[in-house]
Amino acid sequence: MDNTQSPYSPIKIYHDFKQITKAGLAISVVFSSIAGYLLGFNSDKHPFSWITLLILAIGGYCMVGASNAFNQVIEKDLDALMDRTKNRPVPAGRMSPNVALFLASLLTIIGLILLYLINPKTAMFGAISIFLYTSVYTPLKTMTPLSVFVGAFPGAIPFMLGWVAATNHFGIEAGTLFMIQFFWQFPHFWAIGWFLFEDYQKAGFFMLPTGQRDNKTAIQIILYTLWLIVASLLPYFGFTGQLHITSISAILVFILGLWMLFYGAKLYKLRTPKAARTLMLVSVGYLTLLQIIYITDKFLR
Repeated sequence: MDNTQSPYSPIKIYHDFKQITKAGLAISVVFSSIAGYLLGFNSDKHPFSWITLLILAIGGYCMVGASNAFNQVIEKDLDALMDRTKNRPVPAGRMSPNVALFLASLLTIIGLILLYLINPKTAMFGAISIFLYTSVYTPLKTMTPLSVFVGAFPGAIPFMLGWVAATNHFGIEAGTLFMIQFFWQFPHFWAIGWFLFEDYQKAGFFMLPTGQRDNKTAIQIILYTLWLIVASLLPYFGFTGQLHITSISAILVFILGLWMLFYGAKLYKLRTPKAARTLMLVSVGYLTLLQIIYITDKFLR
């Protein structure tokens, strides 16, 4: 008998675990946390530790995976209505809600323990992230477009979480990293809400600020992109404590911002799902490249 055909085969369990924890998203979140850690450590006060970095990566994955698993338990009936989510383990019937709930709880416990081993502040922010995502953001998605605003808070924690893990301190530096990823959430998720508008409608999710794919939504995307550019450049002007970048990096960050702003303006002009999808992909590139520029600047300075 071919074991790969069994509903309990290792391969299928592995793929279901990837889906229930949304592995792609979780890994990108872990990357943000690692970036924050690399920016936060210094050889004098907060020396680099591979063990801490590994614990942060595993603990961070557990926390994000737990949030996604809780979300999929809560929204199992709504997920079954949407094309992009109907094949997830719980709505597809491959995993029972009780098993998913157990997995989410287990990941939460493991994640909190691991992050607490780094320092209590890191664990606290991890716990806040799970609570806001599952208990506030998730229920609000079917009630109000303000859900994206609420969801931006847990979504903005990973970048600054790495700094807190490295320094055991939340100050202007961690706050700046939080602010950058906070403003980034809006053009990113509104772009997703735009090109998946019909699918979200099936489940009654309110993801766009006006509820419609209109000029007002596109204008808000542009405005939040501008705020993102401003926040990303703050480390250059010396207002952000130990977090600062050189002139060359500031120019690169500004060019990145213009790149994203161009596609925001293109969405305003075309108002098509294709333009929104492109903006979403550009936003992912923006955040990743921004973090790489920040890190490279630190090590080459």
